[in-house]
Amino acid sequence: MQEATPTVFVVDDEASVRKAIARLLCSAGLHVETFASAHEFLRSPQPVGPACLVLDMRLSGENGLIVQDALRQQERCLPIIFLTGHGTVPLCAKALKAGAVDFLQKPCNDEDLLEAIATALAQDRCMQDAQVHRAELHRRAATLSPRERDVMALVVTGLLNKQIAAALGTSEKTVKVHRARVMQKMQATSLATLVRMADTVGIP
Repeated sequence: MQEATPTVFVVDDEASVRKAIARLLCSAGLHVETFASAHEFLRSPQPVGPACLVLDMRLSGENGLIVQDALRQQERCLPIIFLTGHGTVPLCAKALKAGAVDFLQKPCNDEDLLEAIATALAQDRCMQDAQVHRAELHRRAATLSPRERDVMALVVTGLLNKQIAAALGTSEKTVKVHRARVMQKMQATSLATLVRMADTVGIP
């Protein structure tokens, strides 16, 4: 399946800045959506494909760090590149500590901005892939019977089949059957893989 065209959201209260960035990004083959305020952006639909946000730190009546915090509460937290004409070390440190990809001074170099955006989009792709992977593992775990979940919870702790059988009050032969079904349903190729899967889905 072909990946959707990456989207770059630009939030800046200066029309000239929005226009210049949009022109640059369009020339690089990126889809751009611009907004004059954070409020306007936060009300817009979530993108389907990879995306990132180029955000002015000091919008009229709004603080970029507050916008960053609001985005972190959402199900999908877009990577942010901050732009500012009034950058300070404390602001930069706070933004980066909260997960910003980069913090660029206006007027920023085109290559620096494009490089930061490429990094942000790659980061968003990784986050999306991880979300899809987690959802798939939860789907597989949902197919396990209650007893299979019990067996899986004990298997990943490193117990032997006979120890699991004793803990569950069943036979070692039955545990072997359940264990094989767990491996098959979770599509785990090894115990180490199953341990990582169990950690992801919260078993035990």
